[in-house]
Amino acid sequence: MNEHPDAAPTGPADHDPDTGRDSSRDAGHEALHAAPTERISVRPGESAGRSDDPAAPTERISVRPGQPAGRGDDPARAARSDDPAGTASGVSAPGARTGHPAYPIEDGTAGAGPAPYVTIVLPCYNEGAHVLEEIDRITAAMTASELTYELLCIDDASTDDTLDVLRHAQQRYPHLRILPFRRNGGSGTARRIGTQQARGEIVVWTDADMTYENEKIPDLVRILRDDATYDQVVGARTTEQGTHKWARVPAKWFIRKIAEWLTKSRIPDLNSGLRAFRRDVSLPYLRLLPAGFSCVTTITIAFLSNQHDIKYVDTSYAKRAGVSKFHFVNDAYRYILQVLRMVMYFDPLKVLMPPALWMVVIGVVKAVVDMVRHPFYFPASTVLLIVSGIMIASLALLSDLVVRSRDGV
Repeated sequence: MNEHPDAAPTGPADHDPDTGRDSSRDAGHEALHAAPTERISVRPGESAGRSDDPAAPTERISVRPGQPAGRGDDPARAARSDDPAGTASGVSAPGARTGHPAYPIEDGTAGAGPAPYVTIVLPCYNEGAHVLEEIDRITAAMTASELTYELLCIDDASTDDTLDVLRHAQQRYPHLRILPFRRNGGSGTARRIGTQQARGEIVVWTDADMTYENEKIPDLVRILRDDATYDQVVGARTTEQGTHKWARVPAKWFIRKIAEWLTKSRIPDLNSGLRAFRRDVSLPYLRLLPAGFSCVTTITIAFLSNQHDIKYVDTSYAKRAGVSKFHFVNDAYRYILQVLRMVMYFDPLKVLMPPALWMVVIGVVKAVVDMVRHPFYFPASTVLLIVSGIMIASLALLSDLVVRSRDGV
């Protein structure tokens, strides 16, 4: 017995002798499809159950009762809209993002203004002696171009007068916005939060130490604007002017070759700090960024591992102004670990399976030799090689299963 208040009458159904169908059943079927839709809030570029962009507007999706929400194969690309203002899909314009309350952005007297096309994220830590010159270079290049932009300077709890210099510069540069940190978080943290708070469709990363050729920023952005097949453009340095050059050059070459082998891609410059990319594509990967210098390596490997095309443009690299924050031993160690961690995140079989198979093969060969020399005697080292190889192979398969069953990226 159906006791639902909206249930159809339980009396005899009206039968149509011409069609052989029950009119009451047809009426119930039509009533089901005419049911009101339920509104579900989904943020562009957001994976199920996770918000990577707390300041992003929500998109309204109509879902009928009992119908599961669809899921795309690539949430980063699915988040893109052909309507730049977002009006056709019901998404409010990017300028509507007010930012996260924990990261208040200081604007000039005229306010933030309309949403720009480009956001340049400039981390600053104890760069007071030359940050004004860097701001002038970037502003001159962007003002001479046809691109609308904002320059988001992030003071990473500097101990010098960097923040005061930025606040005084804001009176001269209307596109300058300031995000001061209360405690030092590292360049990776500054870039991650800056990208999350960016209002532009294209995000540019660069440094404030006068090393990169920031006059080429408009050229990098135009490549993304004119060619939709690329999701990131990197300024590949043709020279090395950093500290400990005698050790950095071979170390970078070795790590870059490992990254090329693991990602199956040619990488002219793995850790260049000058790059432009599409913000909506980067959002799912921001949570993977470490706090230190390896963030640029991480965003490169993340894009390549998920089949996002990267274009490299040759740029010059000048000697750094001020004191370098790079510590060769500690940062190089974290650099290698981050490359392995990123590839393990996307393709653990590439890291774990080769040593596992080699250990099993060597163990089997050694077992055959031991069998010939001493019949039915296997030393502990032989057994250890085979068992260790099997255990690592099992771990590789389990890790691959976790990666493939993971929702999102």
